[in-house]
Amino acid sequence: MRARELDLSLRNEALPLISKLRQLNFGLMLTLTLVACVGFAMLYSAAGGAWEPWAARQMLRFAIGFVIMIAIAVTDIRLWWRLAYAAYALALVLLIGVEIAGEISGGAQRWIDLGPLQIQPSEVMKIALVLTLARYYHGIPFAEVNRIVYLVPPLLLVALPAALVLKQPDLGTAVLIGAGAVAMMFVAGVRVRYFAIAGMGGLGLLPIAWQFLRDYQKKRILTFMDPESDPLGAGYHIMQSKIALGSGGVFGKGFLGGTQGHLNFLPEKQTDFIFTMLAEEFGMVGALVLLGLYLTLLAYGVAIALRCQHHFGRLVAYGVITTLFLYVFINIAMVTGLIPVVGVPLPLVSYGGTAMMTLLIAFGLLMNAHVHRDVRLSRHGTLPEA
Repeated sequence: MRARELDLSLRNEALPLISKLRQLNFGLMLTLTLVACVGFAMLYSAAGGAWEPWAARQMLRFAIGFVIMIAIAVTDIRLWWRLAYAAYALALVLLIGVEIAGEISGGAQRWIDLGPLQIQPSEVMKIALVLTLARYYHGIPFAEVNRIVYLVPPLLLVALPAALVLKQPDLGTAVLIGAGAVAMMFVAGVRVRYFAIAGMGGLGLLPIAWQFLRDYQKKRILTFMDPESDPLGAGYHIMQSKIALGSGGVFGKGFLGGTQGHLNFLPEKQTDFIFTMLAEEFGMVGALVLLGLYLTLLAYGVAIALRCQHHFGRLVAYGVITTLFLYVFINIAMVTGLIPVVGVPLPLVSYGGTAMMTLLIAFGLLMNAHVHRDVRLSRHGTLPEA
């Protein structure tokens, strides 16, 4: 049996490029494309029925990202295992670079300007952290995962970038980084009691944390509790969003027919509040169709994770789908008033270059785990010895 498993692994690694391309998950790629097409349509509508300035650029980014995604999917998975820590180090350097020479926009310092490109390092860190935690836990025996000596390094790996992102300030992305890491640690085998202890400790520190929040962050939280207290100020965004959501009804007002969006009552309609615009124009039916596409992506991810024979690929798969779920959940909960406004885009639908490219890279890693699902990696990232 051992010899048979080794032979299977060797044959998998020796597959020619054409064979790896045939093993790509075409259902997953089709669903990704459908979600992106929803985004193109809504960006076209947000611009008043024009491809510029958002839809055409988003389509170009998706096309480039799609090619990169396929290239990542067919690359030897051991390469991504080796590059995990280097990717984390690069993302961390970029985050530090934001503090030194980052671009300030909207009162926040989150981007690095590279001439024709603007990079948001916090988005890069989300994917780098998934790879890093997957490699870290792949190399630890399951029985040792809950030893204190093995709990400290991942906590430090998460705390450092989260602190840098909070300083930008970007509370929403910091929450995504922390929540995604917690999910991966849980899947890796960390006991629930550690999360319970950390949660109770966090609740106890809330009064102290409140003192460190920026004034606008405090105002967002207070407005979330009572939006009508400042309807023309801090509560404007969420009130207009709720009006647009309700006015869409079951079937919506029709494509290009949304009044809240096209009369510019709806803020940030091409980014954070694009789901609201979709619901206004296509109603509850359109919103449920998009949610169904996201659920399909999550189902593909779970299936890949369960099918993967090695812990590294399994953790990468869970990390990617957790990131997707958190993006979708936080954005939709935000625009419907279930949580405070935190500025998280809707995956593949909201306008944004770095977010789209990093998400497609993440799905490339997910499909890489699918293509190499039968590889038997040792704890050192190599094929097992016979």
